[in-house]
Amino acid sequence: MPGRGTAPRHGELLKQRVVELAQELQLRAETEVKAARRLWGAKRRIDVVLTRETTGKILGIECKFQGTSGSAEEKIPATIRDIEYWPIPGIVVIDGPGFSDNMKGFLMSTGKAVWLEDLPDWLKLYFVL
Repeated sequence: MPGRGTAPRHGELLKQRVVELAQELQLRAETEVKAARRLWGAKRRIDVVLTRETTGKILGIECKFQGTSGSAEEKIPATIRDIEYWPIPGIVVIDGPGFSDNMKGFLMSTGKAVWLEDLPDWLKLYFVL
């Protein structure tokens, strides 16, 4: 499958970039945080959980990179739905040139997706920085 070998590497890089941004904003970042089970029973791990320690405000982030067009983006609606069941507020941070126009439209309509390039401003507003 095209892109299959590169997706995890890019996804990990995206997660690292989110953690680095959090540190620049003086937020605590934890990765692979356990949070019960997903809708279909699998163990749930939130990619990144950010906390502003002075206020206790918290945010979970799933990181999704799509380098080429393909079926990986088809998993994102389930991710958006799963966030509704997290014990904390959450968003999906997206990056990469492979998202279809339809998926871009869907993601933006949910109010739960933020492009990586927009994340610094989004986090500043959310955490009141």
